[in-house]
Amino acid sequence: MERAFTCFLSSKGYGSPVNDVRSPWTHASRRVKITTTGVAVLVVAGVVAGPAAFGDNATPPVKVPAAEVHKPSAIPDRILLTPTTTPATSQKVTWRAKAEAPYAQAQFMEAPRALGDVAPAAGAVTSVQAEATNSVNTSLGYASTYHTAQFTGLKPATRYTYRVGDGTNWSPWTDFTTAAAELKPFSFIYYGDAQNYIDSAVPRVFRKAFADRPEAKVVVNAGDLIDTANSEEQWGQWYQAGSFIDAQVNSISVPGNHEYSNGLSNFWRPQFPYPDNGPGDAALKQTAYTVDYQGVRFIALDSNVQSDAKLMAAQTAWLEGLLKNNPNKWTAVTFHHPVYSTTGSRNNAAVRDQWGPLFEKYGVDLVLQGHDHSYGRGNKTENRKSVTTHNGVTYVVSVSGGKMYALNNGANWTGNGAEPVANSERTQLYQLIDVEKDQLRFEARYANGEHFDGFTVRKNAKGEKTVNEIRTPENSVGEHVTVDKTKVSNRLGTVDVSAFGYDPGESATVSMRRTDGKKVILQLPIGVAKADELGRLRHTARLNPLTMPKGTYVIHLESKNQKITSPVITVTN
Repeated sequence: MERAFTCFLSSKGYGSPVNDVRSPWTHASRRVKITTTGVAVLVVAGVVAGPAAFGDNATPPVKVPAAEVHKPSAIPDRILLTPTTTPATSQKVTWRAKAEAPYAQAQFMEAPRALGDVAPAAGAVTSVQAEATNSVNTSLGYASTYHTAQFTGLKPATRYTYRVGDGTNWSPWTDFTTAAAELKPFSFIYYGDAQNYIDSAVPRVFRKAFADRPEAKVVVNAGDLIDTANSEEQWGQWYQAGSFIDAQVNSISVPGNHEYSNGLSNFWRPQFPYPDNGPGDAALKQTAYTVDYQGVRFIALDSNVQSDAKLMAAQTAWLEGLLKNNPNKWTAVTFHHPVYSTTGSRNNAAVRDQWGPLFEKYGVDLVLQGHDHSYGRGNKTENRKSVTTHNGVTYVVSVSGGKMYALNNGANWTGNGAEPVANSERTQLYQLIDVEKDQLRFEARYANGEHFDGFTVRKNAKGEKTVNEIRTPENSVGEHVTVDKTKVSNRLGTVDVSAFGYDPGESATVSMRRTDGKKVILQLPIGVAKADELGRLRHTARLNPLTMPKGTYVIHLESKNQKITSPVITVTN
C-alpha cells in the first residue's frame, strides 16, 4: 500500500525541534512529496534514504523474547506497597531482585525536602532486613525472587521516602504517606479485570487514573489482573503497566479465576503478602483479608471457592463478624464474581445467596467486582426512594483491560430483585472514589478520561444514608416528589411530602400548582422546606379552603438545583 505525505525542508539548517511552535519552518522551504510503500524513510539534506541506503543486508527487527524483557537482575523491580493491619503506623513493601536473603533490605526515613547533594541527617535513615524471601520458578527458564520488608514505628498521616535493594544495588527513593489514625478525606481507585492486552491497552488506563488522582492512597483490583495464573511474562506486563504507581500507592487486590490454575497462582502470596487475618483456613490465606484504612473498612473475599461449601461458610461467618462489629463509617467489599452479572447467562447464586443478604443487612456502601468484562451498576429495587435516589448497597462491575463481553440486558439483576442503573459494553474504565466524613463520591471514567457514570453516598451519624445520582439537567426536573395521599379535603387537610436529591441544607419553596396541560394557571405558595444532611426533604403541606378551590393540583418544589413535582392530587371541598 502506498502512502504519500508532504514535509518541509529548511535551507537554514536542521537544528530547530519539530515541536517548536516558535519556528514554523516557513522560511525558504522546499515542498517535497515522498511516496512510500510500507517502509520507513529518512530525509537527510533533502535526500530520501530507505533501507537500501544502509546496505542491502539490513536485518529487519525481531520481537524481543519475553525471557529477555522480564529477566530479573540485581536491580530491584516490581516494587509494590501492600497494607498492614495498622496502616497509620506501618507499611509493607515487596520487590523482585536477584539478591540473597541476608542482603535483601530496605531503608526509609521521613520524606526530606531534598536528596542528592543534600545528605540525610545523621540517624534519619532506618534500615530493615527483608522479613521474607520467596523464589518462584518460571516458564521462562529462570526464578523470580520476591522480597518483603516491613516499616514499623511510623507516624500517622506522614510522608516517608524509602528504597529497596541489597546494600549495593538500590531502587530509586520513592515516597508514600501513612494513613491518618482516624477518618480523614482521601481517594482510592478501583479497577475491574486488566487480564488481556496488559502490555498495550491497560497502561493508559492505569496512568490516566493516577493522573486524575495523583494523591490516591489505595488501588483496589477486583481480580483477573492477568490471564494465565503462572505466566511470568504477564505478571511482568502487569507490573510494567502500573510502573512507579505500585511503589507509592497501596494495593488491595483479590484473585480472580485467572489467578487460579490447579490452585492459586504461585506468584500470588510472594507478591501480595496481605494480612493473614481472614477466616482462618489455609486455603484462604491472603486471598480473604481485611484492612481498616482511614475510616474505611476494606474487606477482600475469594469468590473463586463458591463451589466449596466449607470455604464459603467460613468466609460468610467471618464476613458477618466484620460487618456486625465495624467501627468505621464506610465499608467497601471487593471480590471477583458479581452478585448480579452483567453478561451472558452467568449466575453466581452462592455469592448472591450467602453474601448479598449480609451486605444489605449491615449497610455495606460499595461492592466492587469484576469478571464480566463490561460495566454495570445498580441496587436492590426495594431500596429505591426516588428516581434519582436509593438508600441501599451499590453494586458495581467494571473492566480495565481490552477484552470485552456483550451485556445481557440486566436479566440477572431484574430476575433477582435488583435494578441496573448504568451499564456499558466495549469500553475500558477506571473508577475514582473520594471519601469524606459524611459523603463518598464515586465516578467511573472511560480510558480517555471522559465521564461515564457516578453517584454520591451521604451518611449521617445514625448510619442512615442516601445514594444520589450525579445531578444533570435531565434528572433535576420531573415527577420526583412523593406524597402520602392523592385525594385531600381543602378544609385544613394535609399532605405529607418527601423528596430527595438535594444538597444538605438546601431550601425549596413548596407550592400547589394547577396547569391547563401547557402552562401554569394557578400557583399557591404553601411553605418553605429545607433538606437534611442526607439531601432528603420532608414537609407537611397544610391546605386552606379560603385560598385553595377544589380541583386537581400537583405539589411543586423549586430550589436552586431542582424543579420537581408530585403526582396529581385531587382537592375536594
